[in-house]
Amino acid sequence: MSKPLNIFLTTCLLFIGLFLTSQSSLAAQAEGQEPGLKEIAGQLKQYKTQIDDIKQQVSRANTDNRLIKLFDTTQKLGVEVDNMAALLQPMHDKVQAQLQVLGPAPEAGAGAETASVSEQRNALNRDKKQIDEAIGTSQSLQTNIRALGIQINDLRRTYFKSQLTSNSGSILSGTFWLQETDTQAVDVQRFNDFCEQLLKTWQAGWEPEWFWGTLWLLVAAVAIAFSGCYLIERLLVWINITWLPDGRLRRSFNSLASTLVTMFTITLALSIVKGAFSRVEEFSPQVNDFVEGFVQLVVFCSLIYGGGRAFLSLNRPSWRLVQVDDSVAASVRYFPSLLAVLGLIVGSIDLFNNAISASLGTTIRTNGIVSAVMASVMLVMMLRIQHAHRHLEKEGESTVKRSRLDALVCLLVMLASLVILAALLIGYIAFARYLTYQVIWFSMVLVAFYYLVTFATDFFAAVFSPQTASGKAMKKSLRFKDRHLEQLAVVFTAFTKCALLLMTIIALFNGTFGTTTPSLLISKLVRILSGDGLKQLHIVPGNLLNAVLSLVIGLYILRVTQRWLSQELLPKTITDIGIRASLITLFTNVGYVLLILITLAALGIQWNNLAWIVSALSVGIGFGLQEIVKNFISGLILLTERPVKVGDMIGIGGIEGDVRRINVRATEIQLSDRSTMIVPNSQLISQNVRNATMGNAQGVVTIALTFPTNIDPEQVRDLLLSAYRNYEVILPTPAPYVRFSQLGPEGIILSVTGYVASPRMVGSSKSELLFNILKLLRQNEVNLSSPQEVVFMKQRAKALADDDEFSS
Repeated sequence: MSKPLNIFLTTCLLFIGLFLTSQSSLAAQAEGQEPGLKEIAGQLKQYKTQIDDIKQQVSRANTDNRLIKLFDTTQKLGVEVDNMAALLQPMHDKVQAQLQVLGPAPEAGAGAETASVSEQRNALNRDKKQIDEAIGTSQSLQTNIRALGIQINDLRRTYFKSQLTSNSGSILSGTFWLQETDTQAVDVQRFNDFCEQLLKTWQAGWEPEWFWGTLWLLVAAVAIAFSGCYLIERLLVWINITWLPDGRLRRSFNSLASTLVTMFTITLALSIVKGAFSRVEEFSPQVNDFVEGFVQLVVFCSLIYGGGRAFLSLNRPSWRLVQVDDSVAASVRYFPSLLAVLGLIVGSIDLFNNAISASLGTTIRTNGIVSAVMASVMLVMMLRIQHAHRHLEKEGESTVKRSRLDALVCLLVMLASLVILAALLIGYIAFARYLTYQVIWFSMVLVAFYYLVTFATDFFAAVFSPQTASGKAMKKSLRFKDRHLEQLAVVFTAFTKCALLLMTIIALFNGTFGTTTPSLLISKLVRILSGDGLKQLHIVPGNLLNAVLSLVIGLYILRVTQRWLSQELLPKTITDIGIRASLITLFTNVGYVLLILITLAALGIQWNNLAWIVSALSVGIGFGLQEIVKNFISGLILLTERPVKVGDMIGIGGIEGDVRRINVRATEIQLSDRSTMIVPNSQLISQNVRNATMGNAQGVVTIALTFPTNIDPEQVRDLLLSAYRNYEVILPTPAPYVRFSQLGPEGIILSVTGYVASPRMVGSSKSELLFNILKLLRQNEVNLSSPQEVVFMKQRAKALADDDEFSS
């Protein structure tokens, strides 16, 4: 157990005792004669009139001193009403006991009772009715008094917040410390009275009949606070090493668990101390409010101490969540404890001011002192960090490069501390106190956000890692692949980060140090999600959950049905692959549209509430979605009319390829070089498209050859036909044939044509046939016309023409 923790816990446990034992006990008041029922009822009516008068004065009060006096009057009335209620209860019990002795009135036909007994029962019933009415009046007055006290305190807080921009005088000036004698005396008297209440509560717990129980409870609280934290942390370290996988999860788990364990043990110990005295007698309203606020304050301060200790991790530097040099961490090792103790003192002073309804002057002066102390401590802490970094850089011993975020945080805290001190010097005490609390609150929330986000990221990365036991179990039982696990890790991490970020934003701007609890933050989140903005769209958290469930279940059903159609039903009913692909694509598109409509219906959105949005954006949506809608409709036409289907060989715009997929917006065509061209569906509808495989079309293999004029055309025709007929890919029907295409000076051009089963076989068949024809022609000594022969024949024909002209 570290020494700073002992100091912090000792301060927490003994802080109440410092005030409980500082005052002497109250002298017992002389008991007067108890009033009767009529006097109590009349007094309660007077109290009601006084309360109504106080409410009118509260609505007109415009100074803090006036509100304090009205609050004191309200509290005195509350004490008197409580006394009257305490007198009424014995009367009620007495009358009830007498009525039980007399018993109920006899039923008709039973024996008659004496007139005196009947008159006595009627009188007791009248008294009981009056007592019940008086008890109801007292309870109503108690409720009104409590509500009035809360209203006055809220008005005082509002009035104090309005003083943020008012100058109260510099803390160095003499006028700041001068206070009116009457106000000071009233504050001192209230402080003494409140300490007497605490002392009374303390002494009641040490009465002989409660002494040993109180002693053992305090011993248990001390044992839990000092030894429980140490033992639980040792257990967590063993769990961390034994059960958690290697990696960052161990560090983030250790930091988060250490912080929570510190908070849990200290809060539990303080709750036991509270229970040791609350079991004796019920706390007075002032004492109860103070104790409840003090417990919440200790929770916050324990978070400051536990979070700072886990952040520095001096005992296990290798488990430190943030990479910081050991010398830098050691330079601020005592500051988490110091900040926690100062936070406890600062918050306790506020609790005392609220409990005794301290005057505005006293509140401002105490706030000025605590703000100056907190700002000075924060400034010294940042300066020590800066000095440690400069020393490491100067000596060249730094092992960790300082991040920009670290430097930025230090700079912001230093600037905030300087602003607080400057505000105190020039007299803006309320603003300095507000800024001090905001710096503490922002620091706590952001550190907690960093811890939780880091732990969530490391946790999901470990759970869905293929190397961990959980990842291997999911791969084996659910047949997940590695990419599926990675996707799950990313999705869960992103969802958790978004939720934590939302909670952080709400906490930053809707909470404050010492008073905000997690339950308040959750209730604030619920109010935001169920606010007027969402109510106008008929969106409530329950509908959001239903919409998410509908979307998830619908996607699962759609995927399962799609897989069943493609693997089970359609292969057994439809043999055409293209038709199957078109049907599955059409089913998927319709399913997604229906799923969107079902999700919106589960969300509770009414389309008339979105009409103004659609109207405002109709023009932009019309132009923006024009092409998308046109391609979408064209895709539906392709899937229904099927002029082009998956697997067809088409030609468009001078390119040819196989249709691989028809999507909602475009069609994918695979070219001969294995590249893919994306063609918008509208072009397949509006432009000329050549479908080479539509209607089971056959491929045509045509080869044109040029021969010299001195060949035997019939011999060549027979050779070409034999080459085609002997090639097994050429279909016998229709039979291959040879055409005499052209006769010119270049020679004789013969073209041979045959048919194959598919257009996709044309290229390979033509290549093989050319090999066979060339081989066959050489075997029969038939030459093809070459470019040199053509040129020679042209030159010879020109020479003969010239000779004929010369001779003539």
